[in-house]
Amino acid sequence: MMTVIAYGTIALLLVLTAIAAHRRADIHHADVATDAWIQLQPLLLRLPPALLAGVFLAALVPEQQVVAILGEASGLRGILLATLIGGLLPGGPMIAFPLGLALLEAGMGVPQMVTLVTAWSVLAVHRLLVFEAPMMGWRFTGLRLLASVPLAPAAGCLTLAIEALIS
Repeated sequence: MMTVIAYGTIALLLVLTAIAAHRRADIHHADVATDAWIQLQPLLLRLPPALLAGVFLAALVPEQQVVAILGEASGLRGILLATLIGGLLPGGPMIAFPLGLALLEAGMGVPQMVTLVTAWSVLAVHRLLVFEAPMMGWRFTGLRLLASVPLAPAAGCLTLAIEALIS
């Protein structure tokens, strides 16, 4: 059902933006389609290997260890560990999400996964060192990091609370 909602939302967004673009003389649909094709090509090359890697990772990840340290029963300890793992997880979405899927299928708890994805999104050390600090400076980077560190554990704890309410 969630997939239908996701695709329906994307289709609606596409139709609405196409209608809005059609009303402007300076936007040509053929140019938009060409730009979209150019942006899609790298994904066509990266997505199949990334998905295969995710499936192989799922087969390799030791389920008992994942359940023990990052499963639903790991609670706050698992949330804090997921914060660390997410912050240290290198690469973009083609690496992070297949790995996350592998961990989820191996028994990682949903609150811990929410924490990991949030930490990867806001704390990623590789992006901080390669892009943020050199461009924005260490003062800004340090302040942003200090302000952002609580977000991942907070997201995990909030997920724990929401799961308790709906169970």
